[in-house]
Amino acid sequence: MTLPQPRRPEQPVVGRDTSAAARGAVATLAPPVPAGDVDQLRAAVHGPVYAAGDDGLAAEVATWNVAVRHTPAIAVGATCAADVATAVSWAVAHGLGVAVQATGHGPVRDAAGSMMITTRRMQGLFIDPERRTARVEAGVTWQRVMEAAAEFGLAGLCGSSSGVGVVGYTLGGGMGSLGRKYGFAADAVRAVEIVTADGRQRTLSADSEPELFWAVRGGKGNFGIVTALEIELVPLGGLYAGGIFFAGEDMAAVLHAFREWAPTLPDEVSTSIAVLRLPDFEFLPPPLRGQTAVHLRYAYSGTSVREGERLIAPMQDVGRVLLGFVGHIRTDEMDSIHMDPVDPLPAWEKGQLLTGLPEEAVDALLAVAGPQAEIPLMMVEIRLLGGALSRPAAVPNAVPGRDAAFSMFVLGPGVPELAEVVPAVGRAVLGALAPWKSPGSLINFLGDVSGPEEVAAAYPPGVYERLAAVKAAVDPDRVFSFGHAF
Repeated sequence: MTLPQPRRPEQPVVGRDTSAAARGAVATLAPPVPAGDVDQLRAAVHGPVYAAGDDGLAAEVATWNVAVRHTPAIAVGATCAADVATAVSWAVAHGLGVAVQATGHGPVRDAAGSMMITTRRMQGLFIDPERRTARVEAGVTWQRVMEAAAEFGLAGLCGSSSGVGVVGYTLGGGMGSLGRKYGFAADAVRAVEIVTADGRQRTLSADSEPELFWAVRGGKGNFGIVTALEIELVPLGGLYAGGIFFAGEDMAAVLHAFREWAPTLPDEVSTSIAVLRLPDFEFLPPPLRGQTAVHLRYAYSGTSVREGERLIAPMQDVGRVLLGFVGHIRTDEMDSIHMDPVDPLPAWEKGQLLTGLPEEAVDALLAVAGPQAEIPLMMVEIRLLGGALSRPAAVPNAVPGRDAAFSMFVLGPGVPELAEVVPAVGRAVLGALAPWKSPGSLINFLGDVSGPEEVAAAYPPGVYERLAAVKAAVDPDRVFSFGHAF
């Protein structure tokens, strides 16, 4: 168990109202906040505080997905857990709902009228090589963890992009290129430091508040603001990994080869395939500019390079290769597998789970997203699940989706000109594979949702009911009702 962080002495907030009415459901428009109260908040925290209309507010709450622009009533740039606790208590006293953001990845919609707490300044990171653990504060990205852990021959269960924050990714489950071998990132959490709606700083583990510990790992941000995690690291010095871009005209052959090949792979292999419609931009390698391509991603975490080569061999000649590299990489070079965009962009996204990927499913996908289709989607992706992703965590948690065989995800440009077209096309592509849709969803891949009911439907009935009971116990007035809340 990690040692608790030093706490700042609590400072009183003038005019505090702890009534149920003041802590009621989040309003679309924020109640008026006296300027003197905002000044008092500024004096009570270490980080900056912005009110609506202040210079710097927009920059403080800017998202990576620039299709979503937050307009909170108040923003607090937290520097420590005590800042978070003070800000939450102040927000509750003033009848504000609370939203949180670290790197700005994964926003669902505008957290209008809220108190938004940004945690990117919380950069504490400690690697314990003997215990194979890392203590990671709320603003730390996977890139920092992977670089620091690599010095000791260790790795964390990072996702496809190391620019994403560790905490938000992990609370939503966390499925990356080591997932089939080691499970979801949430499965590797040993302890959680969290601030709940009552302003308390709590440390959760299997032995301390186990029910809340179960719920937070998979329940995303429904229960409070996580200020730090203690996570397990795995002994791994490198991988045999990379990606191959095939020409769009060979899409049918590549996708059918993938559906036959992927289910035969051992747990040491994580893989996915994506249909990409790439812009004619200079930052792309010349062979990919303006092309429709099929991107095979491959990560072998076993010990034999020869075995890694043998396992991918059946896929290397199934189509014309535009660009590709598969070879030995360090664990802090795993971004080269998926090659996700680095710079902020406007995006609309949505995912679902699949029970399988038979021939008919691939044909259905080709009919709506094949090279002949002119659709405004940047990516249609299929990821292989199974392996450790299908097994319960050693310490059970609320992560859904363990019964699915594949994950499907669509991504389109989130620009005003296509605000109605992209969601319609994206849902139609997902709908084409509806006969093979698996119950539930991966929380980090939910994307655009219609409301709390759709988030609740991501979980098996018994799991959701248990989560709802924990929510009612620790956040009865729904202070945390933004993002993927239920």
